[in-house]
Amino acid sequence: MIYFDNAASTRPCRAAVEALNRALTDNYSNPSSLHKGGIEAEKIINAAKKTILSKLPAGGDLVFTSGGTESNNLALFGLKAPKNEKQRKIITTAIEHPSVAEPIAEIERFGFTGSSSVSVLRLSPTKNQSLEDRIIEALDQDVHLISVMAVNNETGFIIDTVKLYEAVKSRVPNCIVHIDAAQGFMKVPVNGDLISISAHKIHGIKGIGGLFVRDGIQKRLNPRIRGGGQQGGLRSGTEPTALIASFGAAVENFTYNHPHFTELSEHLAKLLENFDGVNYRLNSRAGSESLPHIVNFSVNGVKSEILLHYFAENDILISSGSACARNKKSRTLLDFGVTEKDADSALRLSFSAENTIDEIEIFAEILKAGINRFKR
Repeated sequence: MIYFDNAASTRPCRAAVEALNRALTDNYSNPSSLHKGGIEAEKIINAAKKTILSKLPAGGDLVFTSGGTESNNLALFGLKAPKNEKQRKIITTAIEHPSVAEPIAEIERFGFTGSSSVSVLRLSPTKNQSLEDRIIEALDQDVHLISVMAVNNETGFIIDTVKLYEAVKSRVPNCIVHIDAAQGFMKVPVNGDLISISAHKIHGIKGIGGLFVRDGIQKRLNPRIRGGGQQGGLRSGTEPTALIASFGAAVENFTYNHPHFTELSEHLAKLLENFDGVNYRLNSRAGSESLPHIVNFSVNGVKSEILLHYFAENDILISSGSACARNKKSRTLLDFGVTEKDADSALRLSFSAENTIDEIEIFAEILKAGINRFKR
């Protein structure tokens, strides 16, 4: 089997699986318990947290969650209403993951906790100006929240969150900056007041993620899950020691191999450049604007669904976009300026360090056969 769907989920690395098994077998005590077992479990959690925090901005803490979606929901729905009643604006982008886009749409209708409705500005990428520059240009004193993704999960498009954060804080210091880094964590530098991360995008295990909370920001959040007061009261419930240990191990063992991914994506481009009807660079942007491990292109005249099934029959697993928007047309591609027809025929390949040039060549051969078979 050839697996080209790593933006959706990665194979757990050996270190993550081994850390999970050790904790399940040897350290299964509740980390809130006061006996020796509980103390040892707490040590495991603290060690993993230290490892993960070392890859995030200095001066903050990490709240463990079930994954990126919960982290985004905690950051957005948990944010308290601004003290300044005039500060009721949100700036976001039109290319956000549903776990950001849908909570913001809800806040737009009903407001932050304890406030009335707010106005939302959704910006789309343009060819003439960077998206972070457009956000900075739109910023004013009435903006309470900026929420953007570091790396787009469908195209690999990058937003420079370091540049964005510094600019926002120099202009409107009280504005909260939330970064959805589920796809970008450990792959690009990220900075923000609230940063959402997920283990299974970096060869960790599904079911564990986190929300980085910068010092001084916790008081501006309401918990979404109440109970025993774990994790500073922001996310009650017994911490999953084994999953947290596996997350730490995944972080410790992950390296983003930019040269390898560039080699794979460029080799694919070379193979497909003469394919009839393939718009290779239509949906993924070349160069510094996007990460090379995600490639998105359209095959004119053949719907994505048909080719996905065809590739699956040939033991090649790819996607047509976000796994969290299954059976839905990609709004993200439309906001990148892709036509509806091309969005309907879009394919996304996303690589891991395990993928090879030989697999790229096999994919290209089967794609060529599929085009000849199905193109209308």
